[in-house]
Amino acid sequence: MLKTQVHIGRGLTIKNPVMTASGTFGYGLEYGDFIDLNRLGGVLVKGTTLHPRQGNPYPRMAETPSGMLNAVGLQNKGVDYFCEHIYPTIFGYDTVMIVNVSGSQVEDYIETAEKINALERIPAIELNISCPNVKEGGMAFGVTCAGAASVVRAVRAVYDKTLIVKLSPNVTDIMEIARAVEAEGADSISMINTLLGMAINAEKRRPVLSTITGGLSGPAVKPIALRMVWQTAQVVKVPIIGMGGIASATDAIEFLLAGASAVEVGTYNFVDPSVTTQIVDGIEDYMHRHGFTDIQDLIGALQIPKKS
Repeated sequence: MLKTQVHIGRGLTIKNPVMTASGTFGYGLEYGDFIDLNRLGGVLVKGTTLHPRQGNPYPRMAETPSGMLNAVGLQNKGVDYFCEHIYPTIFGYDTVMIVNVSGSQVEDYIETAEKINALERIPAIELNISCPNVKEGGMAFGVTCAGAASVVRAVRAVYDKTLIVKLSPNVTDIMEIARAVEAEGADSISMINTLLGMAINAEKRRPVLSTITGGLSGPAVKPIALRMVWQTAQVVKVPIIGMGGIASATDAIEFLLAGASAVEVGTYNFVDPSVTTQIVDGIEDYMHRHGFTDIQDLIGALQIPKKS
């Protein structure tokens, strides 16, 4: 029998390494008509902030070659609405529910994390210090060691469950950011968030997005994400949750080989709502074909040729 359980920090174990990326899967319930949510390792619900956010003006999404740009801007009804109206509805499934938390200032992160901490059946939060689509906070915290460390330190002081920190790729050295958040108490690291990009309508001579720039995701970013996961796995001891352009089981396996303990599938949910369960099946098939009985033996198993 295959062992597919993985650990993602502070005693939190998920049944398999396949999760959904925040912002691409709603609260999970929206996909219940398309897939069996019980088969997933976890669901990262949409970004939650202290106060309601309307998000950015339209247009705020654009298709690009092998990917998409988004500038939604963390539209949500706020953490109190989540606690009162969403939280009671999302537990009809045998999977781990994790809340993505964002903010405009450190105090926002602290108060939101405190409210989520009180919810018995939410075992983890994903601290989003890397969103490129908001004017305040977001990515600004995640692009310097000092900024990233300050948010993680503050949230760690009030949050006693699994703390996942989501890193930005829009930095010179992601490894130093990873080391900084690990030192301040991150239980695991998720990476990468979207890359800052832009699209232009040449006929109108105008930017496609209302915000001019937005976050690039999809298959186009996968080589960058893989490189960053592999690099970071060399310098931190906490589990890594890899994401960025995953569209198949092969993509997910590449992230595991590079050192990720789990993966999040994002943009491709819009292309094929059943992609996550296909990836679960594909990982199991790969393990059978290659003689792996425990997925732990697959994590970080990339073979680097020795230099002659």
